[in-house]
Amino acid sequence: MKLQPGREAVVRVAVATLWSRPEAVRPVDRPALDAPADVAAWISGMDADQQVGECVLSQLLLGERVLVTALRPDGWAHVVAVEQPAARLDPRGYPGWLPAAQLTPRPADAAPAPAPADNQGAPVGSWVVDATVTALHAAPAGEPVVAGVILGTRLTLAGPPVDGWRPVHAPGQDRPLWLPDAHLVPPPTAPPSPADVLTVAARLRDVAYVWGGVSAYGIDCSGLVHLAWRRFGVVLPRDAADQAGATTPLPLGTERVGDLYFFARPGRQIHHIGFVSAAPDGDADRRILHACYRHRRVLEEAMPADRTATLVGAHRV
Repeated sequence: MKLQPGREAVVRVAVATLWSRPEAVRPVDRPALDAPADVAAWISGMDADQQVGECVLSQLLLGERVLVTALRPDGWAHVVAVEQPAARLDPRGYPGWLPAAQLTPRPADAAPAPAPADNQGAPVGSWVVDATVTALHAAPAGEPVVAGVILGTRLTLAGPPVDGWRPVHAPGQDRPLWLPDAHLVPPPTAPPSPADVLTVAARLRDVAYVWGGVSAYGIDCSGLVHLAWRRFGVVLPRDAADQAGATTPLPLGTERVGDLYFFARPGRQIHHIGFVSAAPDGDADRRILHACYRHRRVLEEAMPADRTATLVGAHRV
């Protein structure tokens, strides 16, 4: 099968970067364009200013679905990331460009269906990566085939565990690959608490701030919220303003750990988001876990005065 406009495809690399346009790509971005992409090398090769270049829109994880809308002869595909809602941009999902080599066609019969349990009593189907970063191997404890697989990636089981390793199907691979069984969790059977989601987000503390990032190598403020909730199977919009529209406002002072703070300047749309990281004790004692542009990393801190001045609300998912 070949990629075709109007049909769905799936990401076949651990992390694919979504670009504003092919012409915006810089020489420093070369490692992110390959198949496989080396996102760790890409981010470590950028300086602080390059990490916030607005040529990057978002990132997609292994197996994530896209709708292909155009293909260029030079190897670029325009897609809509259907698992990243972006109502202000496209009702179908987040639009942008990525190298076509990072995609593989999605089979017409790929929709998941109920399946029998394996001999360990776990349902066969789409499980979730719970390790911050892991790799898929050719065999148990064998050579890595797909490195840099990120927290929140969904993988289809290919059989029961063997000696602590689990076989999974991966897009673009013609045989099952293996990862440590402890790096996977079954799909959730109940909604998580906000505190559960905060615990996952806190594991990304000190990850570099990268504009448009949605990975454990580099992430932005709304990407942190999107990814932490994705780990529990909850799909939130990609951008902060859309996340505000998809969540429930709370009276300030009633927020709980794991809820969300939103920030905007007067007369402007929401530009920043973070997790409530401690129960508030009055207006002067709020704490936040967020991917901070100023500090260029994910951190937990007492809310600075300039953040307090632009705080426009607390919301709950």
